[in-house]
Amino acid sequence: MWIVYVLLWSNGRYYVGSTNNLERRLEKHYWWHSKATKWMRPLALVWHKTYESLIEARREEIHLKKMKSRKVIEEFIEKKDL
Repeated sequence: MWIVYVLLWSNGRYYVGSTNNLERRLEKHYWWHSKATKWMRPLALVWHKTYESLIEARREEIHLKKMKSRKVIEEFIEKKDL
């Protein structure tokens, strides 16, 4: 089981990631163990979805990251089921 997730940071930006253990990954983000998010604290987990395979999860993650648009990510979050 793999999970794609979107976090909203304290600075108002979104972060998209994937993991096979969401609880552990969120803890690493919170305690600054991730280079990409070392200087920000997460405000909220705003979206997540479970996938059967790593390939499916990474495709979704890459798709979201390529958009690089706050508006598009917010529309995606609203349309997708949690």
